[in-house]
This record gives sequence, structure tokens and C-alpha cells, in this order.
Amino acid sequence: MSEHIDSLSRSVEVNRRGFLTGVGAAVGYAVAAGPVQADAIVTDLKGITAGEVVITANDGASIPAFVAMPTVRPGPHPTILVVQEIFGIHDYIRDVCRRFAKVGYLAVAPALYARQGDPSSIADIPTIITSIVAKVPDAQVLSDLDAASAWAFKHGGDASRMGITGFCWGGRIVWLYAAYSPLVKAGVAWYGKLTGEVTDMTPKHPIDVAAALKAPVLGLYGGADPGIPMDSIERMKAALHDSKAPWEIDVYPDTPHGFHADYRPSYREEAAKDGWKKTLEWLAKYHVSVMP
Repeated sequence: MSEHIDSLSRSVEVNRRGFLTGVGAAVGYAVAAGPVQADAIVTDLKGITAGEVVITANDGASIPAFVAMPTVRPGPHPTILVVQEIFGIHDYIRDVCRRFAKVGYLAVAPALYARQGDPSSIADIPTIITSIVAKVPDAQVLSDLDAASAWAFKHGGDASRMGITGFCWGGRIVWLYAAYSPLVKAGVAWYGKLTGEVTDMTPKHPIDVAAALKAPVLGLYGGADPGIPMDSIERMKAALHDSKAPWEIDVYPDTPHGFHADYRPSYREEAAKDGWKKTLEWLAKYHVSVMP
């Protein structure tokens, strides 16, 4: 275990300068995500180590990533890929990684917009979408997640116990990656869009790959989310009936989009805590747990 921790520490030290000046390096919350709640959750570093590294993608690009892992129990650790919201890798996603590390996971969150730009300083969501997100191909995202998992397996992560979770933009990616990667053992998608326009960048959406899932997926959705109406959830459920992999979709009534995002007004404590509990239970059920 110590060599994995030392390796992570060296990576953080070596790459710190690049992170401070490069894409995805901003400390704090993305500007467009405000206003930030004063009581946003901040997880301490007791029993874990966390920091920024650079991952070499399959096309040779350098991808910043935030990594957190335990120091209080021996590895290899179950691996969890944490997929960003539309706002990129900001303090909320970093804290989610620390929360996973606290319960025994090696969590890695790659900056999946790294080639296209840094959303952290953009003031509004429409501009983030048009100037960055619309230029990010799904194929690139899936490949970068492969590279992130490969990095994790070399630095203390267990390749036989890998899960994925994501929020908002990342929730959609969870469904896609669970249909793409044979290494994923379980996924949890938080309010990820299920349908959408077919483009060169987004040739398929979760509803299109529902029958092809390679791993069990739990979907957590808000019943009062105008961007993901109930009819699209019902259509997704119908499509999932042809899946050979287990699945479940839980809908929290009268709950908005972003209900897990404790730094935003959309946060709903009861649903967020219940969803987190279900996330850990789902991962454990399908063998992505602290105990092999």
C-alpha cells in the first residue's frame, strides 16, 4: 500500500505546477454553478490522501485528474470512476472523490473536457454548453475513462472491482460506459439525461444502449426535474427490459435536478443521503466493495 501512496504523492508533486496553470486546475467552485451554499460539505483528509495527477490518454494527450484513496487500509482498493457534472472538476467533484476514499475506494475523476477548454471561469451554463461541451465527442470521453481506469489499476486500484458514478452530464456518461466497457462491474447514474439529439459528437444516448448494458446500473432521478421528464424515464425503463444486466431506476418525488449537489440551492438532503446510501449498497451488491 505504501508504494501506491508514495507514487500518488510523487505524482501530485510533479504535476502541481502544470495543474495550477493548466486546464481543470481552478480551485473552488465553477462560476456558473453559483451561488454556492455556505454549508456545502467539505470532507477532511484524515485517513486518506488526495491530489491532482496527469493521466496520459490513449491518443497521447495529457488529461488532468483528481484522485483520492485511503491510507488506513491496505490495497488494492476498489476503483470508482467519478464523472463530472457539466461544470467540470471543481470542488464538489473533488469532495465526492474524498468521500469515496473515506469508505475505502480509490476514486479518480478525469477532466473530460481537457482538450476543449476549462468551464470553471465561464459565467453561464449556455456558454459552457456551446463553447465546450458541444465539442466533446462521446468516443473521446469513453476512451479517456479507459485511460483513467488503467492509471488507477497501476496506482493501487483493483481491476476486478471497478465501478463508475456520475452526476448530470456525467450521469448520462455512466449509462454509456456501462454499455461500452467490459471492466465495469456496476454503475450509478445521478440524474443523467436519457434521450437527446443524435449528432456526430453524441451518436447514441442511454436509451439507445439500454439493451446492451454490460454491467448493472442504478439510476437516481428527481421527479421534478424539467430537463428529464417522467416520460423519458418511463421510455428508458421500457428499453431496459431487454437488458441482460440488472438495473434499477429510483425516482424521488417532487425533487429537482442536482439534488445531490450540496453546494447548490437544488440540494435536497434527504434524497442526497438516501441516494448515497443506495450507491454504496449497489456497488457492494455487485462486488465493487471494500471487501473483495
